[in-house]
Formats: sequence, C-alpha cells, structure tokens
Amino acid sequence: MWYLIAADLVLVVHLLFIGFVVGGSFLAWRWPRLIWVQLPAMIYGVLVELVGFACPLTAVQNYLLRKGGQAGYRGGFISHYLIQAIYPPGLTRGIQIGLGLFVALIAVVGYGGFLRRHRRRRRRSADLLWRAAG
Repeated sequence: MWYLIAADLVLVVHLLFIGFVVGGSFLAWRWPRLIWVQLPAMIYGVLVELVGFACPLTAVQNYLLRKGGQAGYRGGFISHYLIQAIYPPGLTRGIQIGLGLFVALIAVVGYGGFLRRHRRRRRRSADLLWRAAG
C-alpha cells in the first residue's frame, strides 16, 4: 500500500513539474530569480520530447507501481496519462515533437513578456533616478 501511495505522490510531482516546465516562464514575471530553475527545467522538458528519452520520474513511478503489486506502464508519463486522454490512438513521434515545440513556443512567449515587462520597469527606475538627480 505504501508503494502505491508513493507512486501517486510521484504522479503529482510529475504533473507539477510538467506544469512548471510549460508555464514557469510566466511565474518568472513575478519572481525573476525563478528563471535559474525554470529555464533548465524547460530545456530538459523540451529535450525529453524532441529527443525522446524517458524522464527518470517515469522509471521511479513504474518501480513503485510494480512494488505495490500493479503493472507499470510502457512509454513515457505524457503518453500514458495525458496523451491517452487527449489523443486516444496514442502518441506518435510527430505529436511528441509537436509537444516539444509547443513547450518551447510557450517559453518564448513567456520570456518575451518577461523581458518587455522588466525593460519598462528599468526605464521607469532610471527616469526616476535621473529626475531626482537633476
């Protein structure tokens, strides 16, 4: 029973990690230091999809499921939990590459907004300093 609870915990961590990979660039708007964690995570997530290697969390979850008396699953986390719900026929290599590119596109949009927002903030700060000095 404890193995199954642990497997469910890994499932939750996996979902949170995927959410962070996909949307973390928008969190950086509020917490800029988060970039140093999110950017490597996003690059890793894109590489998992584009190159096609398995995430270690998938192996941990499968191990815990087997120890708990259940069968593990084949393929990756996304293909087992998410793609089956969205694309019933299954995950194809083209869909996997598309997902990787989609994550990269979201990051470009998120970090583009981050840069625009923080440039404006810097300009306002510089203007205030210039006015105070002058």
